[in-house]
Amino acid sequence: MKLQFGHAQAGVEYRHRAAVFGIAERDGLIACVRITRDKGPYFDLPGGAVEGEETEAEALTREFREETGLDVTPIDRLTEASQYFVRTDGEALNNVSAFWTMQIAGSTPANKQEADHQLVWLTPDNALASVRHEAHAWAITCWMRWRARQV
Repeated sequence: MKLQFGHAQAGVEYRHRAAVFGIAERDGLIACVRITRDKGPYFDLPGGAVEGEETEAEALTREFREETGLDVTPIDRLTEASQYFVRTDGEALNNVSAFWTMQIAGSTPANKQEADHQLVWLTPDNALASVRHEAHAWAITCWMRWRARQV
């Protein structure tokens, strides 16, 4: 059984989109992106669509670089969950997302390409309460449980 979040609105066709997001920790905080759009800001985990023939790890490394300027290495595939939602541009999607644990290898701010994305470091509890998608909150919860077993 696949874990599905959100509700499909009647009469709306949702495009299936393979996506990948990561959880990277530094000093007890996790990397999130604050995205500012016309309808106001919101928080997501860094990541996005898997393009073409990319592997999840390749897509996640690219997305982190583009959104945050962080150089990362995907470590473990933590969980998978889908999310129905309508993007701020009106496109209806069902993100079928993998969520990975990440290791930060460094930072190259010049690699950041998405001007409306700002890297923010949040406590896990604050990130859990702040992310816009329930699938992201689910992944953070899974990560918190995984992290507690690592200590």
